[in-house]
Amino acid sequence: MKAHYGFSKRVHLRKTDDISSVFDFRCRLSGPYLTVQAKPNSLGFPRLAVMVPRKVSRQAVARNYMRRVVREVFRHHQHETGAFDIVVRVIRPFNRDHHVAIREELLTHLSGLTKCQKSSSGSSARTNT
Repeated sequence: MKAHYGFSKRVHLRKTDDISSVFDFRCRLSGPYLTVQAKPNSLGFPRLAVMVPRKVSRQAVARNYMRRVVREVFRHHQHETGAFDIVVRVIRPFNRDHHVAIREELLTHLSGLTKCQKSSSGSSARTNT
């Protein structure tokens, strides 16, 4: 069976309540460019929201590029990721020169999401890499 590598609306985490529940779950993985927060879901597939604040880059073109890179890495590796609601927040600007570093950092965070499976909503599972 051929894997589907699309980024359809069903894998896009859109609702404010869903994103807030990920923040409330308090499972966070941080690196030099990205902070990934996750919460297990019961849907059987991962969902993604990407946040690039204006504070990181004032240019919309740069923010859109950063979103596109994160979405593209997620899209190619979504089948290796468990059933999580994932919010990726860019904390430091990057460009084409940093593409490999961003890809490796995001893949490291996505593979580390098993820590979030064991967290309960009352505890904090923060790790900095």
